[in-house]
Amino acid sequence: MNRITESPSSPPIKRPTLPQRALKDLSKNHRLYLLMLPGFLILILFKIGPVGAMWIAFQNFSAAKGIFHSDFAGLANFTRIFHDPYILVLVRNTVILAVLSVVVVFPIPIIFSLFLNEVQNKKVRGLVQSLSFLPYFISAAVMVSILATLLSRSSGLVNNLIVAAGGKAVNFMAKPEWFRPLYVLLEIWQTFGYSAIIYIAAITAIDPALYEAAEMDGANRWKKMWHITLPGISTSIIVMLIISVGNIFTVNLDRILLMYNQSVYSTADVIQTYVYRIVFQSTGFPDYSYATAVNVLKSLIAFVLVTGVNRIADKVADARLF
Repeated sequence: MNRITESPSSPPIKRPTLPQRALKDLSKNHRLYLLMLPGFLILILFKIGPVGAMWIAFQNFSAAKGIFHSDFAGLANFTRIFHDPYILVLVRNTVILAVLSVVVVFPIPIIFSLFLNEVQNKKVRGLVQSLSFLPYFISAAVMVSILATLLSRSSGLVNNLIVAAGGKAVNFMAKPEWFRPLYVLLEIWQTFGYSAIIYIAAITAIDPALYEAAEMDGANRWKKMWHITLPGISTSIIVMLIISVGNIFTVNLDRILLMYNQSVYSTADVIQTYVYRIVFQSTGFPDYSYATAVNVLKSLIAFVLVTGVNRIADKVADARLF
């Protein structure tokens, strides 16, 4: 009777532990990690680190006592927000500016990138793209100065044209009803080129064979744009929309402060300017705790909005940011 001999089982493969894999990867890609190090330091020191300061919102913070020894106030600062009648004015102004930025500013780079993609001359297309991107690198101070010069009541080009046409000069920078249109105009001027680059990059990733097949079927440029290009960049559009909704309570504080004056308080005063005045322009000791509570509440609402829009996008278009 033959006996079946079993071969000795091979020893189990010893897999490297997580620290060993991390050290191996670090030694292999150490130059890449060195390049990433400054970005990580900035992220930790100026983004993640200050999150701990949110604890001030639950204190009666005193600079003399410090964050660890100041008196605990619980939710008193948050309750104070809901009893402050001026908060409604701030929220209204902030939301109106944010909605205008989403409704008016958001579609412009999409439309621009779609039409720029139809330009056949590569040199012209590259030149237009570069010129549209340049304002992004110009500071808010310079942009507002240019706008103020153009709209100057005494010597501005716009008012000179109005007077030449038989009208009266308008002090645009001191009119509350003109603050929002001018803010949105600067927002478009400074940011649409940057956003357009994202959509242009998404367009270049679309398979050229789709355009060739559509052309063989007799599709014109409008049909190719509507049925190929626009669906091809829909994921990028949704991601940018989610980010825009997340910034709904965040406006360009530098630009607003530069356009700021007592004549336009009724439309220009937003959450950020209110917090700025509490901390930097208050008489006596700045109310850091209340200012922090306002910002914490603003961030929580923005987080809820982003999460909601992200889930809607996932269900409707099968695209999500996280």
